[in-house]
Amino acid sequence: FSVTPTALLTKDDLKLKLIACCLFIDGLIVMLLGDSAVGKTCVLVRFKDGAFLGGNFIATVGIDFRNKVVDVDNLKVKLQIWDTAGQERFRSVTHAYYRDAQALLLLYDITNKPSFDNIRAWLTEIFDYAQKDVVIMLLGNKSDMAAERVVKTEEGEKLAKEYGVPFMETSAKTGVNVELAFLAIAK
Repeated sequence: FSVTPTALLTKDDLKLKLIACCLFIDGLIVMLLGDSAVGKTCVLVRFKDGAFLGGNFIATVGIDFRNKVVDVDNLKVKLQIWDTAGQERFRSVTHAYYRDAQALLLLYDITNKPSFDNIRAWLTEIFDYAQKDVVIMLLGNKSDMAAERVVKTEEGEKLAKEYGVPFMETSAKTGVNVELAFLAIAK
């Protein structure tokens, strides 16, 4: 067994390969926003742990966060995901965190028309408090509940187009598009 010198890697080649495999972007802050009970915590748990939080609804108090490292175009990106309370009484707490976020996932529940109707108010708050270059994506959650749907997919698409933000429907229960949404905003 022999190796010809042309097959050997130089020290610089090894450094480049090491750098390429270990590129890491630390701390992309992603906030989950939307009315209470639209599924923000369930989307987070589905993405982070691959599980669904079934059972009784437990409201998030204030703000909670979890971390997950994802691969985006051969880069390791650490997402710090902030799960916010949707209740009106916690809005002032949430406002204080807007300016720190680089990306926002704005959720409504496809079975709850008021949660969709409130998206414009959420977007107004985002434009008032968040960074000007923040990445925003609109998510119609609970797509697994098609029989109870009251917000058409086309309505979500139209609103997203009006504000110039990407849109997709997700299901924290089945996992449909949950990971895709996080990866899309991480790019």
